[in-house]
Amino acid sequence: MHVAPQLQLRARHPPPPPPPPPPPPHHLDPARHHYTRMADAAQPIIQTTTPVRAFKPHGDAICAVAVFPDRRRMVTGSKDTTLRLWDLKDGTVLKKMEGHRSWVQAVAVSRDGKLIASGDLNGELIAWDGETGKCRILRPIQAHIKWISWMDLSPDGGILATGSWDKTTKLWNTQTWQLQGNPIKCGGVVFCVQYSPSGGLLAIATSRDIQIFNTRTRKCIAKFKAHAVINSESWNSSLVWTPDSTRLLSAGTREDPTIREWDTSTWKQVGDPWTGHTGIIYAVAVNSNGTLVASASHDNHVRLWRLSDRRTIAIFEHADYVLRVVFSMDGKHILSGGKNSQVSKWAVPEDDVPDSKLFTINTATRNACITGDLSTAEALLTRVINTDAQNYISYANRSFVMARKSDWDCALEDALMSVKIQPSLTGCISKGIALCGKKQISAAMKALDLAFMFTNDDSKTNHRLLLIKAIALFIADQHEDAMLRVQELAAACPSADTVACRVVEAYLRVQLGIIALNEAHHNEAADHFAAAVNANAFSSKSDIHSIPSIYEDFVVLFGWDLESLWQTANQNLCQALLCAGRLEEAHESYRYMMDMSDEITKASCLEWSTAFKQECCVLYAARGDAALAASNFESAIEQYSAEIELNSTNITIFANRSKARSEKMLWEDALLDAQTVIELNPLSYLGYQLKHAALHGAKRYGEAIEAFQAMLSKLDDAPKTQTLELHQQYVSQPAAERAIRKAIHIQLDDAPLRLLDTFTRRLCDREAQINAFKTSIEYKELLSLTMTHAHDRRERIQNVVVTYFRCVMLSHRWEEMEPLLQDIQDKAVDELDPVGGAVKLRSFCTTARNAGYRWGWIDTCCIDQANNVELQKSLNSMFIWYRRSALTMVYLSDVPPSSKSGALAKSAWNTRGWTVPEFLAPKTILFYQKDWTLYLDDHSPNHKESVMIMKELEDATGIDAQALVAFHPGMRDARQKLKWASTRVTTVQEDIAYSLFGVFGIQLPVLYGEKKQNALGRLLQEIVAQSGDITALNWVGRPSEFNSCLPAEIASYEAPPYTCPSLSEEELHASVSSLRDAGAVQLALELYTILESRAAPRFAQRRLRLPCIAFTVTEVRRRRHQDQETYVTYEVKADELRDLLITTEDKLNQFSQTKPTRQTFLLVLPWDHCLLGLPDFQDDMQNVDDWTPPGSPLHDTHGGSPAEVDLEQNERALRLVVRLGQPFSAFLLAQLHRGEYKRIASDRDIIAQVKDTTSVHDMMDVRTLEIL
Repeated sequence: MHVAPQLQLRARHPPPPPPPPPPPPHHLDPARHHYTRMADAAQPIIQTTTPVRAFKPHGDAICAVAVFPDRRRMVTGSKDTTLRLWDLKDGTVLKKMEGHRSWVQAVAVSRDGKLIASGDLNGELIAWDGETGKCRILRPIQAHIKWISWMDLSPDGGILATGSWDKTTKLWNTQTWQLQGNPIKCGGVVFCVQYSPSGGLLAIATSRDIQIFNTRTRKCIAKFKAHAVINSESWNSSLVWTPDSTRLLSAGTREDPTIREWDTSTWKQVGDPWTGHTGIIYAVAVNSNGTLVASASHDNHVRLWRLSDRRTIAIFEHADYVLRVVFSMDGKHILSGGKNSQVSKWAVPEDDVPDSKLFTINTATRNACITGDLSTAEALLTRVINTDAQNYISYANRSFVMARKSDWDCALEDALMSVKIQPSLTGCISKGIALCGKKQISAAMKALDLAFMFTNDDSKTNHRLLLIKAIALFIADQHEDAMLRVQELAAACPSADTVACRVVEAYLRVQLGIIALNEAHHNEAADHFAAAVNANAFSSKSDIHSIPSIYEDFVVLFGWDLESLWQTANQNLCQALLCAGRLEEAHESYRYMMDMSDEITKASCLEWSTAFKQECCVLYAARGDAALAASNFESAIEQYSAEIELNSTNITIFANRSKARSEKMLWEDALLDAQTVIELNPLSYLGYQLKHAALHGAKRYGEAIEAFQAMLSKLDDAPKTQTLELHQQYVSQPAAERAIRKAIHIQLDDAPLRLLDTFTRRLCDREAQINAFKTSIEYKELLSLTMTHAHDRRERIQNVVVTYFRCVMLSHRWEEMEPLLQDIQDKAVDELDPVGGAVKLRSFCTTARNAGYRWGWIDTCCIDQANNVELQKSLNSMFIWYRRSALTMVYLSDVPPSSKSGALAKSAWNTRGWTVPEFLAPKTILFYQKDWTLYLDDHSPNHKESVMIMKELEDATGIDAQALVAFHPGMRDARQKLKWASTRVTTVQEDIAYSLFGVFGIQLPVLYGEKKQNALGRLLQEIVAQSGDITALNWVGRPSEFNSCLPAEIASYEAPPYTCPSLSEEELHASVSSLRDAGAVQLALELYTILESRAAPRFAQRRLRLPCIAFTVTEVRRRRHQDQETYVTYEVKADELRDLLITTEDKLNQFSQTKPTRQTFLLVLPWDHCLLGLPDFQDDMQNVDDWTPPGSPLHDTHGGSPAEVDLEQNERALRLVVRLGQPFSAFLLAQLHRGEYKRIASDRDIIAQVKDTTSVHDMMDVRTLEIL
C-alpha cells in the first residue's frame, strides 16, 4: 500500500574536513543550562545539548539513518561497516546487519517499510528485508566504482537511485536488482539524489550543479549551479523536496554553508539563502507537514528552521560534527548522528509541532471532541459564549458539536450566529455542514463555496475544504456525488495531499459498506469494504498518525474514529465476504488483516476475531468432510488446513486432515497431524490410530506397531460401548504374531530344511530363516497391517509369507570339489576358496539376489548327507520343493557363452537322472550358460514359455513339449514316464529309482545300499499297487531279482511296448457280426461279466497277484542249429493259441503231449480293464460328480426299452471278444513248486493270438496268478 512520503536524508562521506572550528562561544558551553533562550532579532532560539535519548551501540561514526513509516523503527549505517535496526520506543537494537566491507554511507527505506537498501565506501550495494533485517541478495552488488554517497527509493519502491563519487547516478530495479537503463553521467561528484514526492522527478546534487530529471523520459529538464555558483570549491551537498513538491531545498559546503529554496515551477531561487551554519551542511530534512526544516552540519549543530519564514527556531548541539538528520514520522522529534558514534533524539518545541489550519479551538474542547465527550465540549463552548457573546469562533465550534449530536437545528442556529457576527472560514464550514444535515443541499454548497474566500489561497487549506464539502454531501445522503468529488480531488491534487483523500474515501466506503451490509446486500458491501481497504489510505492502524492534523480535524468535525478505520474496514470486509459465501476470500482478507495488525490492534479485535474464525471453521469443516467423503483428498486437505490456520485446537479437524494426507501418501505431514491429536487429547485412542497409519505408510513399521499398542491400551481404558466395534476390527500383537507364525509353519512345511540367504550369503536353517523374517521390514509391515485389518488378514499373511520365503532352486550337474554342508556351516559363501563348486555357489547366490530372491537352494550343501532322516525327507520332498519354487535356475556348466540353439540338447546335464524331475517339476525355469548368462540370450521371465527352448528340450528328451511345460506328477502314463528315464544315468545306482519318486507322486523309504534292482523294484511295485496300471510290466530284457515281472534295468523301458494293430470300425463290425452269427452272444456276455468283476492287480512284498486269461502251454521244443550263447529260442505251442517262438536266457525243459512234464507253463494275457472299452474317467475328472459306474451288460438299468438294452449289452460283449482275439503281448509263466509262478523273460515281445475268435469258450480260463 501507499505510505505517506518518507522525508529523510542520508549522510555522504564527507569531503576532506575543514580546519577545526573555533571553540564554542560561552553561550553554547555544554556545561551551562540544558535550555537557553537566546536573544534574536525576530524571536528567541531554543538551544539544547542534551537529547531526549541517545542510541549508542555503533563502534564508529554514524553515516546514514532512516526511519520507518510504522514510526516504531529506525535503521542506521556506520563507519564500523554495519547497519543496525532499532526500536525507537525503547532504544534497543533489533538486528545487527552485517555484510558490507567498508563504511556504510547511505541507507534508504521503502515507504511500505519492507525494503532496506544500503551503500558503502567501496561502491557496493546490499538489499535487506525491512521486516527481519536479513539480506535479500546472495552477495553485494558492485553498483559503483567509487563510494556511494546517497540513495533514494521511488515512492512505489520499485526503483532505487544511487549517487556516487564516480560522477554517475544509477537506477536499479528492486525486484531483479538489474540496472534500469544506462547510468546518468552527472559531470561532477554526486552528493545527493532525491525523488520528488510523486516520483515524477529526480533531483541530483553534484559538485558542479543541481540536475532535475523527468523519471519517465530520463531527460534532464533543469540544471542550475546553486551553491556551486560561488566557486569551484563550493558544492551542492544535500537536497530535499517539500511535501507538496512546490519547493526544493538545497544545502552547501563550507564555502557556502547555507540552505537555498528553489521554486519547482521555474527553478528560480526563492528569497535569500538561509544562514546560520558555519560548516558544511551534510543533510537537510523536511517534516511531513512541510512546515519545519532540519539541517546537520560540520559545525556540530543541528538547526531547526521554520519553512514559512526561513528562521532558526532551535539549535541542537552535538559533541562533534553531525553527518545526518531526519524527522520522526509524527514530526515531534528529530534524529541526528555523526562523528560521536551515536544517534541523538531531540524534541521539536511543542509550539512548533504542526497543527490544523482549518479552524481554531482550544485544547480542552478539542480533546473532548476527540474523545467523544460532546457534552463537555458543548459546556466548555457555552461557557465561552456566555462570557463573550461575540465569539463567532466558539459559535461555529459549538455548531460542529451539535452536528456531531445530530441536533441539526441547534447546529444551524449556532452556525448562522457565527456568520452573522463575523463571516469566517470556520463559520462557513459549520453552516454548510448543518445545512447538509437538514438536507438543504443547495444552500449548504453555497455556504461551503463562500468558505474559500477565507483560505488565503492556501492550497492545503483549499484541499481540506474540498474534502469537507464532499463529506457534507455524504451526510446529506448524496453518496455517489460525494464519492465522485473525493476521487476527482485525489486525481487533481498534489501527490502529497492524496493521503487525506484516500483516508476520506476509505471512511466513506466503509459507511456505504455498513449500509449495504445492514440491507443484506453482502456482495455490494464486500465491494465497498474492499475499496476502502484498497484505497491505499494506510497499511495498518498506525498509519493514521502519519497525517495527525487532518486526523484531528476529521475527528473534531465529524466524530470519525480514524484510529479504528483500518480495523473496521478489514473486519467488515471479512464479514461481508463470509456472508456472501466467499469463504476463501474472507479468509484471505482475515489473514491479511492479522498480518498487518500490531499487537494492540489484535487485542482490540480479539472477540470479533474469535467469532469470525468460528464461523469460518464451521464452513471449512463441512467442506472438508464432504471432500473427504467424496475421496477428494487434496481438496479436503486444503479445507482442513484453512480451518487449522484459524483454529489450531480442533482435534477432529487435525484427525481428518491426517486421514486425507495419509490417503495422499503425505506420510510425514499426516504424522505431524496425528501427533497434534495426541497432544490435544492424550487419553484418546484416535491420535495413536492415526499415528499408526502414518508411520505404517512411511514404512516405519516398528514405530507403527508401538503406536498401535498404545492405541489398544487407550481402547482398553475407554467405555466398552464406544470401542466394541473397534475391538472387533483389530487384533492384539500376540494374536497377529500367532497368525503369522501359523502361516510361516504352513509355508515351511513343504520347503527345504536349509536355505542360502543370498544377501548374507550364509546357510540358514528353519529357525534362522524365521528370525530373518521377523527382523525384516516385510514382517513389521505385515504385523502392523494384520493388527489393524483383522477381516482380511489370512490372505494377506499368506501372500506376504509366500513372497518372503519364495525360493530359487538350482538344477545342475555335480562336479569336482562341490562344497558340502560341513564345508559351509557357519561360513559365508565368499569365505570359501574360489575353486570348483564354490565358484558356482557364489555365482548362484549373486544371480539369485540380482533377480530379487532372498533364498536359494542347492543340493550340494543344503542337505546333511550324513543324516539319514534328513536325507530321507529331502529326497522324498525334492520334487515338491522344485514344484513350489519361485524359480528354478538350470546351470549348464558345459554350455559356453553365446552358444547357439542345440547346445542345451548336447549338455551332460541332459543325461543325468535327477535332472528329469528338476525340469519337469518347476513352473518357472531359466537356463544359464557357463558364465551365468541366459541361454540364447533369452531374457523372458520363464524359459518354459520359449517355444524354441522347449522344442530343443523335447527333441533331446523325447518328452512332449506340453508335458515339459505343464507336467502333473502321478501314475498316469507310467510306461511313458519310465521311458523318459530309461536312458538317464546317476552316480549312485539307487538314485535312478529315487529320482522318479516325485514324478510318480510316490514317497518311499530311501535305502542307499539296497542296490538298483531293489530300488527300482520297490518303485515299480508301488506304481502297480497304487494305480493298477500294468503297462509297467511291458518290457523286454533281463528280469529283476525283486520280482520276475519287473525288469532288472530301467533301460528295459527304452523300447516302446508292443501295440496291437487297431481294427477299423468296419472290420470290428464284421467280426461282431460273425460272432453273432456263430451264436457266441451268450458266452460273450458271460466272459464280459467275469472280466469286469475281476479285481485289479495287487503287488506287495514282492508278490504280484495278476488277473489274466490263461492258456496252457502244451509243448516246448528247442530249435535246432542255434548259435546263441546266452539266449535260446523255443518253439512253443499252447491250447487255443497259434504257435510262436520265444527267445530267453532261461533254460526251459522241453516237453510235448507225448513227453509231458510235471512243471506247468502258461501263456497269459494280463487282464487290463481298458479292454472293456469303457471311458476313462480320469480324462474328465470335472464330471466325476455326475458319473454313475457302468454296470455289467447283464445288469444294465439305464433307460430305454428292454430290446434296446439287450442290443447294447450284446454289442459291448461281442466287441470285447473281438479285441481279445487280436494279437497281444503275452507273458510266459512257469509254475513253481508251491503253486506260484515265475515269469520267463524274453529278449523281445512275446506276441500271441487265439486261433479261432469265434470259440469264445476257449478264452474262459480267467485266473489271478501269484507271480514271484
